[in-house]
Amino acid sequence: MTAPLFTPLTGWAKADKLKNWAGNLEYSTERLDQAKTLGQVQEIVKKYPRLKVLGTRHCFNNIADTKDQFISLVNAEEHIVLDEKNKTVTVNSGMKYGQLSPYMHKKGFALHNLASLPHISVAGACATATHGSGDKNGNLATAVSAMEMVTAAGEVVQLSRKNDGEKFNAAVVNLGALGVVTKVTLDMVPTFMMGQFVYENLPLDQLKDNFEKIESSGYSVSLFTNWQSKDITEVWVKQKIEDGKPLEPEKEFFGAKLATKNLHPIPELSAENCTEQMGVSGPWYERMPHFKMGFTPSSGVELQSEFFVPRKNAVDAIMAISKLGNQVGPHLLTSEIRTIAADDFWMSPCYKQDSVAIHFTWKQEWDAVSKLLPIIERELAPYDVRPHWGKLFSVSPDLLAKRYVKMEEFITLAIEMDPKGKFRNDFLNLNIFRV
Repeated sequence: MTAPLFTPLTGWAKADKLKNWAGNLEYSTERLDQAKTLGQVQEIVKKYPRLKVLGTRHCFNNIADTKDQFISLVNAEEHIVLDEKNKTVTVNSGMKYGQLSPYMHKKGFALHNLASLPHISVAGACATATHGSGDKNGNLATAVSAMEMVTAAGEVVQLSRKNDGEKFNAAVVNLGALGVVTKVTLDMVPTFMMGQFVYENLPLDQLKDNFEKIESSGYSVSLFTNWQSKDITEVWVKQKIEDGKPLEPEKEFFGAKLATKNLHPIPELSAENCTEQMGVSGPWYERMPHFKMGFTPSSGVELQSEFFVPRKNAVDAIMAISKLGNQVGPHLLTSEIRTIAADDFWMSPCYKQDSVAIHFTWKQEWDAVSKLLPIIERELAPYDVRPHWGKLFSVSPDLLAKRYVKMEEFITLAIEMDPKGKFRNDFLNLNIFRV
């Protein structure tokens, strides 16, 4: 096992220090240049021998950190080009899904999937294979059909699914190792309405016996638990509304009871910042996420880790983690189980395999969490577990190289595109380049 992937704060950072969204990570420099145009991105990239892109800061480890220089495109000039004929939308890479989605809806279009919170940037989410949920839904990166990138030499490169084949599949989930993504083109689908119902206290035995039926019961399904009881605390079932017909829920769902009020995934917290439940109709972008754009998502003060296993091993993996309930439960805010469809991206945890992700939202207790991560990973090791790139893990670089069959080819491409290592940092050197 490797050492922790970052040095956690002992207290809150000073106001002038750059830190991530949750406050658990203080970045290694305050040097940050804002780029608003493509030309400015090129100038900044050429100016510095080392730099990293800093997005909406929702990663919990040091994948985006640097001791040298940051560039940010979050405040870039707004760029939205909607192509109705080809059903695509092209946006500047720093745009947040919560900004883009209402515009698309008004124009009659939607994205096939969204993450649990809309506060993240398009490029950052795709670069780390961030995902939502759904048996037939690939992660957010699977909507990408083209991208514009500034290389280490300051040159502008265009890549597309249509023209660039495997190089495109290597570049979409790029971990920040290939260049500065400046624009992203996403596939669109016709807009749609959704509703969601929450069920409480699904017996774990029912999940074990009916996992496939439960996960296929909606467009997107999320299971929440603290692993300390024999129940799944909450089941969130998100469904499309067809022909304007109101959804009619079952009062009982595999032994779980229909909730009678809006709930938060962390039961102790108010549901005020959560998306509307109780089957109330709303546009796709107000139902697929768990949290509203205008509110702090989740608890705010937390740590996160997440592990992917092949779909075929889902039940065995869930049962293995359930045995750790007394160990992990006291340090958890909540844990979420989701399904994700396979994709073709070299560095995606779902490369060529339908997957199940087991997510942990931890209390900010790094000493305890750092000891629990190797235990969890050991239980999931028989299933070739792959961690979420933007969250906390301790899987060794050698194991990562074995579990990502395209790792060596990705390294070759990264060296070709960035021969002097302009975009490398401690995270990439440890976990990808193994130096």
